[in-house]
Amino acid sequence: MQAPTPIVSSIADLAATAEAWIVDIWGVMHNGARAHPAAGAACREFRKRGGIVMLLSNAPRPFVNVVPHMTSLGVDPQAYDGGVTSGDATRDMIADWQGKRLLHIGPDRDRPLFEGYDVELSKAEAADAIICSGLTDDSKETPADYADLLAGLARRRIPMICANPDILVERGEEIIYCAGALAADYEKLGGPVTYAGKPHAPIYDRTLREIARIKGREVPREKIICIGDGLETDLLGAYKAGFRSVFIASPIFVPEGLNDSVLEKLFAPRPFAPVAAMTALTW
Repeated sequence: MQAPTPIVSSIADLAATAEAWIVDIWGVMHNGARAHPAAGAACREFRKRGGIVMLLSNAPRPFVNVVPHMTSLGVDPQAYDGGVTSGDATRDMIADWQGKRLLHIGPDRDRPLFEGYDVELSKAEAADAIICSGLTDDSKETPADYADLLAGLARRRIPMICANPDILVERGEEIIYCAGALAADYEKLGGPVTYAGKPHAPIYDRTLREIARIKGREVPREKIICIGDGLETDLLGAYKAGFRSVFIASPIFVPEGLNDSVLEKLFAPRPFAPVAAMTALTW
């Protein structure tokens, strides 16, 4: 039986046991509309004490393209050392499809995924593979709008690369669907899906290499803490990769508020539990 997860108001004590943090962006550093200042302050304090902060996101764009948006929301560039995104992992996979025709399902802002590669963006009927980075207009569309398209592609067994395994995220006060919701529907239809990003191993392997590059040596996994709000992305990914995790209780998963009974309900059925839970990342 798992020990109860402590609810803490400060990460300072845990920070003393770590050399590096892997921090989720959307949900911890910002909510899609504005930055969380306390999270930035905690990361700056950890860095001041010699820690490394790597941001990890299921954003379906390369990290370099995520930075301007984060900054515009108020995320302090001094709060982190670097970052890796699902988009970076997706680009590694797109490299294997050069010379082929790809159907892009997602908004135009995700087109940097294809920059520098010899691929042809095509319509569904001619596609050799699908790159799903999200809904074309996630402000008003839902997965139901894609049912016919996905059904036709699934009948042909066209492989899909999901560039963002998240199902739902917050954007300000709204909850919006992500590429993971479309990928889940596609799998139910029998379509083959390969996932980039959390909770899958390639994005964590890449992050470990970045931490080692910054530190000048490998950092033991037991000296790394993952901080996130996604149960099936951040926390499951940390568990599978052998890291400790801290759960940031977002309204998506704990609309009733954070307490011991909520944590018991969330983690009793799962093979993992975080080492601590917080309502927000604070020092």
